[in-house]
Amino acid sequence: MSTFRFQQFSVLQQHSGMKICTDAVLFGAMAPVNLGDRVLDIGAGTGVLALMATQLGAAKVTAVELTQEAYQEADINFKNSPWATQLEAVHQDIQSFALTADQQYDLIISNPPFFENHSKTAEALRNAARHTDRLPFTDLIGIVGNLLSPRGLFYLLIPAHAVAKFSALALAAGFYLTHQTDFRGYAHNEAKVSALTFSRTTAAFTTRLLTIYESSGVYSQDSEAYLTGFLLRFAKQPG
Repeated sequence: MSTFRFQQFSVLQQHSGMKICTDAVLFGAMAPVNLGDRVLDIGAGTGVLALMATQLGAAKVTAVELTQEAYQEADINFKNSPWATQLEAVHQDIQSFALTADQQYDLIISNPPFFENHSKTAEALRNAARHTDRLPFTDLIGIVGNLLSPRGLFYLLIPAHAVAKFSALALAAGFYLTHQTDFRGYAHNEAKVSALTFSRTTAAFTTRLLTIYESSGVYSQDSEAYLTGFLLRFAKQPG
């Protein structure tokens, strides 16, 4: 049974299309969660981002997941966590969920399917987790427009090459890119993915480049600062 253990919770990931990866964990650790936020996680997968948001102080997190296998694992992960009453897994496509949702959210997070016109693998679950067939960028932005509170934030992780296209679509829908963090593995690498924060109100745009590893197996000081409260390797030893 494949389980990834964090300091305060564990994530069963045996059947989910996408497994735990450093980019996603860093993305979750950097989420702009305010104490007491109502959070929506679109495309929850194993539920790891929802769990991290709750650890960061969210009061309630609703995690919507399309595939049955990932939904079931997220539900188990939530029930086995310290925050079972604050986490809700929903097995539904986000388009249908948005039609019947009866509230808005302070923060919407998503590590969405983001490959367009790329070759696909033979594994159906991995395809659903990685490709935009069922959640085009325009659909995602429209859904966020309906479900985000007026002062809320939209936070997502996408490939660096897609930032310009997504930002233009978001701006046309009334969302301003306020912060961008580009992730690269090592100092000699180019950034492959970017964490973006959008708001309905204009603000000074800030950007940064975050290098994940100083050397093989050694996290940089910047990434360690975010991950220190989550990964077991950074857990304080008793005494």
